[in-house]
Amino acid sequence: MLTVEFSPSIDSRPTYAPLKSHGSAPAIMVADTNGADALLDLMASDSAVTDKAQIVLIAPASDKLARMDLMVKTPVHTTPDLDTAGLLVRQLLSTARMGTQMYLAGSEGMMGALCALATACGLPMDAIQTEHRGTAARRMQCVHCKGITEDVTTDPFECSHCGLTLFVRDHFSRRIGAFQGVCVDAETPGLIPATQEIRP
Repeated sequence: MLTVEFSPSIDSRPTYAPLKSHGSAPAIMVADTNGADALLDLMASDSAVTDKAQIVLIAPASDKLARMDLMVKTPVHTTPDLDTAGLLVRQLLSTARMGTQMYLAGSEGMMGALCALATACGLPMDAIQTEHRGTAARRMQCVHCKGITEDVTTDPFECSHCGLTLFVRDHFSRRIGAFQGVCVDAETPGLIPATQEIRP
């Protein structure tokens, strides 16, 4: 899956770079189906990166799992969805040693959610690397009802919890791992701009 080029934006907007190996440091590596290629690229660049790694794949494609199994010395954990992966990652973080690195690859929603989980568990941000692979879909929080809507691809969009029509902002909350959506017609009820696809 090709990476997406993101336009420059405000400071809170996450930026992504290719994953870089920290050698054989203890690591937790997580990828969704699209991000699995980024982990495979990382392993190909330095096989030592998996020496002390725990690897979690979310709904992996079987060919990528098979390739990964051939490249690593430890079992690869597979999970059906982000919620299950979050439980496993929380467990791995609870026994993580000082110096543990986290590598996340895939969608913004997955990476945002797991970054928020990792920092809440005490992992510093400078120990977390992210590489975006996949679509420009966003994980959005409605600032009015606090509900989270996954995989938002249009601006404006309708909150899946309270039904308000929300403007997609570039402001990103690291604490909750989501972008912020604000009511688009609060001052002019019913005046809603035409829907557009979110641009990276």
